[in-house]
Amino acid sequence: MSDVVLLFSGQGAQKVGMGKDFHEASETARALFRKADEVLGFSLSQTMFEGPDDELTRTSRCQPALYLHGLVALALLKERVGGLNPVAAAGLSLGEFTAHSAAGTFSFEDGLKLVARRGLFMEEACQATQGAMAALIGGEEDAVRALAKECDVDVANYNAPGQIVLSGTVAGIDAAVEKARDHGIRRAIKLNVAGAYHSRLMQSAQDKLAAELTGVAMQSPGIPVVCNFGASVVAEPAEIRTMLEKQVTGSVRWTESIKLLVEKGHRTFIELGPGKVLAGLVAKIDKDVTVHSVEDLASLEAVSESFE
Repeated sequence: MSDVVLLFSGQGAQKVGMGKDFHEASETARALFRKADEVLGFSLSQTMFEGPDDELTRTSRCQPALYLHGLVALALLKERVGGLNPVAAAGLSLGEFTAHSAAGTFSFEDGLKLVARRGLFMEEACQATQGAMAALIGGEEDAVRALAKECDVDVANYNAPGQIVLSGTVAGIDAAVEKARDHGIRRAIKLNVAGAYHSRLMQSAQDKLAAELTGVAMQSPGIPVVCNFGASVVAEPAEIRTMLEKQVTGSVRWTESIKLLVEKGHRTFIELGPGKVLAGLVAKIDKDVTVHSVEDLASLEAVSESFE
């Protein structure tokens, strides 16, 4: 048996063409894409396969797209690797919802509807608030928190040591970029995003999502799932709802989440999603673990062979 931790991508990993070769090669994949299009009432698959890029990049589209892509990749991997044994799961921001679906917390259909609503609520919040984000490279956590406080913005993501993201008003983020070097931060890069994710500017989205979460049937996950907000394992449905709600305005504590999994003895991770963003972050957090990435048919076959 191959004990692995499943990792699922967050917003920003999407790209036109994602999942298309899965669809062409597998009836299992085609069935999941058909189901998703039926549940959502529009052709998400066509947007994923053909674009255009600005449509796929919309928060209300890319979030369900990444959720669907991650679960299709997992279904195909399980078909190919009979001894695959997922022992825990985690996901970056949106990916936490995919992790819960993979762990059986809620159904594929309910999770898909939930992330589609989450994406829509966050898109609406972006349009209403006009926020911004910046990536800070080479800064200590305490220094970044001090900078955030000085500029009245929030820490959105603790992605890896020396890689932290701030989120807030345009004026606040511009000030943070300007003052970063004064706090010993090597580089500050303003990000090309639609708004201030994981900040107080997403409060309206969090409030709307909280109402949606109350109506979703949930059970305890079949494997441990690490939540972003607490960087802890969540098991009870009430706690899961709270963590998924608070995550919208709260910090994504990815570094601590991965360290927790490593401390529990996990050494083999599989990233399911476009690109290798999570593999790169995990390598910065702990260089002694192994991360396989499944994003398309070629990488699926390569990872499958490595487990034979």
